[in-house]
Amino acid sequence: MRVRDVMTRPVHTVRIDTPVAQVAAILTENRITAVPVLDGHGGLVGMVSEADLLGDRGPNAASASALWDGNAGEDTGRPSVAGEVMTSKVISTPSDADIGAVAELMVDNDVHSMPVVDDEAVVGMISRGDLLRVLVRTDDILAAEVQHRLDEYSDGTRRWTASVTDGAVTVDGTFLDDAERHVVEILARTVPGVRRSTITLPR
Repeated sequence: MRVRDVMTRPVHTVRIDTPVAQVAAILTENRITAVPVLDGHGGLVGMVSEADLLGDRGPNAASASALWDGNAGEDTGRPSVAGEVMTSKVISTPSDADIGAVAELMVDNDVHSMPVVDDEAVVGMISRGDLLRVLVRTDDILAAEVQHRLDEYSDGTRRWTASVTDGAVTVDGTFLDDAERHVVEILARTVPGVRRSTITLPR
């Protein structure tokens, strides 16, 4: 499975000159913990997380948004824009990366979320939560979702039966031609959590 299959999009981003109060509001309102920072050309130059906004304010702070207001930077000594609080060393991943490799990358670098970048453009975000939601999906859940997609494709008629063992899908049934068989295979493969290389479709 690839990052593109589980990443969150569209992605919320800010600019270097975005006020920190606005950054805090974006994190709070969208219930996210970090946001990519872009330069004037749309290129990724950093990340701002709740931890960056909290700074040295300690664990007793209620939330990032409560610490920043419209007075940030006005004779308070506080940073005023995203570029002043962001982490400039950013670990990113392309959308075609394997989620297993990305999970290891997150753990090795102690990051909880990562921007997805294709052709120098931020196209999504992937978090540990996104990965966990895929990894904890049971075979029964996967089989039910594959079956639902197949039944929808056949207009509610049960033409095929899907079963899943250790993430590997087997679809039993007959196909009108190779084109239909290919469509069914794609429908099964694109269910998040299915191991793409182990699908078998008996003729």
